[in-house]
Amino acid sequence: MQGRVVIVTGAAKGIGRHASHTLAKAGAKVVLADADVERLHKTLGEVLKLGAEALAVPTDVRDEKDVRQLVYKVADRFGQIDALINDAGIVPHFNWGIPRWPRVRLLSYDFWNSVIQTNLGGTFLCSKYVVPFMEERHSGNIVNLWGGGRPENHGAAAYVVSKDAIRTFTRFMAEEEREWNVCIVAFSPKQAIATEDAPAEARQRLPGPESLGNGFVLAAQAGMEMTGKTVEHRDGKLVAVD
Repeated sequence: MQGRVVIVTGAAKGIGRHASHTLAKAGAKVVLADADVERLHKTLGEVLKLGAEALAVPTDVRDEKDVRQLVYKVADRFGQIDALINDAGIVPHFNWGIPRWPRVRLLSYDFWNSVIQTNLGGTFLCSKYVVPFMEERHSGNIVNLWGGGRPENHGAAAYVVSKDAIRTFTRFMAEEEREWNVCIVAFSPKQAIATEDAPAEARQRLPGPESLGNGFVLAAQAGMEMTGKTVEHRDGKLVAVD
């Protein structure tokens, strides 16, 4: 990853923060994007301490103007965009033992839209704006975070719908970008993750983001044989699971 420029959305905490750290350690120039400005700059400080060149850009991935500004700021600063990690999302975290989201019949339309527009809409907007720069160089990687769920998990409908749509979006966009040598994958954490915001009980019971190892480093440089696939990190390797 030496010298490569990578944008990570949702970079302020959790999986995005972990991805930013591992990419920085691998030599990438890391651009951290998140709507939580205070925590974004805290994570920026951590990445800079790792010796990486880094930039923090406060960004609401639901806002097209914000996303456009993010991408052009990165292009102006570094002259290229080699990879995008679409991590920003709203997640129910039922496995943490916290209250469930409402069932569909009780779910507000505003909340539904917030989840869909953040998870799916943000993935769409960020991908839309980075690919012209990747096509110009005939090279690039986009990594979209995917996560599953079971119908018996009442309250998870908005989240699972957004993530299933991301998987489909990945497959279709991968075919559109194949001729430009842009590899697009859906990355699955494989299991529930307890981030730094999880209750102590959940952090003791569930693996943390560090369990993903260097998965994002591998995904950010995956070859075209992986494009359109859903992948996992297993034993230090990137493995296609569909």
